[in-house]
Amino acid sequence: MRALVTGAAGFIGSAVSARLLGEGHTVIGVDILDDRLYDRDTKRARADLLSEYPGFTFIHASMDHASISDHLPTVDVVINEGAMPGLRLSWLDFSAYATENNIALVGMLNMIKEFPGLHLVHASTSSVYGANAVGDESQHTLPVSPYGVTKLAAEHLITGFRTEFGLSASILRYFSVFGPRQRPDMAYAKFCRALLHGDEITITGDGSQTRSNTYVDDIVDATIRAAERRPDGLVANVCGAEAISLLEALGVLADELSAEPRLRFVPRPEGDQLHTQGDGGLARTTLDWLPQVPVREGLRRQARQYLLDHEGATST
Repeated sequence: MRALVTGAAGFIGSAVSARLLGEGHTVIGVDILDDRLYDRDTKRARADLLSEYPGFTFIHASMDHASISDHLPTVDVVINEGAMPGLRLSWLDFSAYATENNIALVGMLNMIKEFPGLHLVHASTSSVYGANAVGDESQHTLPVSPYGVTKLAAEHLITGFRTEFGLSASILRYFSVFGPRQRPDMAYAKFCRALLHGDEITITGDGSQTRSNTYVDDIVDATIRAAERRPDGLVANVCGAEAISLLEALGVLADELSAEPRLRFVPRPEGDQLHTQGDGGLARTTLDWLPQVPVREGLRRQARQYLLDHEGATST
């Protein structure tokens, strides 16, 4: 398979690219290397690791850059992991989210529609459901953050291109992706860093909010299955099999790192989800996919990898 992966230097995009390359596929990786959420060096390092594979080509550009169209005749599938993620910044810089998640997407869709043999696998999010993302794909989509709004708009844009231009596409709604080398701005990565250094940990709300976290390897598996099977029109949850509260997850990480957390509670931020527990039945029947890594085991793996990556750090 020959794939073009946008967001290839991101947490999920780099993991998808590495799996494809490790299985002998060809990958054209596209990334703008945006540094608004975390440092550009982390993304460059991921791209450099991927470049060690002979089947990888890196393009430093946005997903709608005109040069992308030159590569589309050479690929079988486009896996769109490119987006502006994160809830909090979306309240402060909505234009960035609308630009990356909608305007750039339309530019890319206009290029893809010229190649009828291509299939698009698009990474969406449980945030399209709103504060409580509990159940299957029939639950109402009521996003409560600008980020969630732009991701739902992206789904509608893809549906429009399918209807009007015959674009072949699958949409996967990821639920709370975690695991080794998670984005440094995400909660579990922050917890690991604070635990390792003995810093105070900020808990939003009372810590009882729950997530059906999905381990990154399971996300990658579902994504590649969609790329291989090309189920046109699929909109499916990709979610872990169990939910865990924020405080429970912190407890697992603290235990693995042999650290005692110091907590500070602050009000719940606007747009933060209260509970997510997705039903992944559609992904199971359509993609023959099931999550393989239990959440507590995944958290321990994330903590161990963080420790390995920061061997010089010491806790107090």
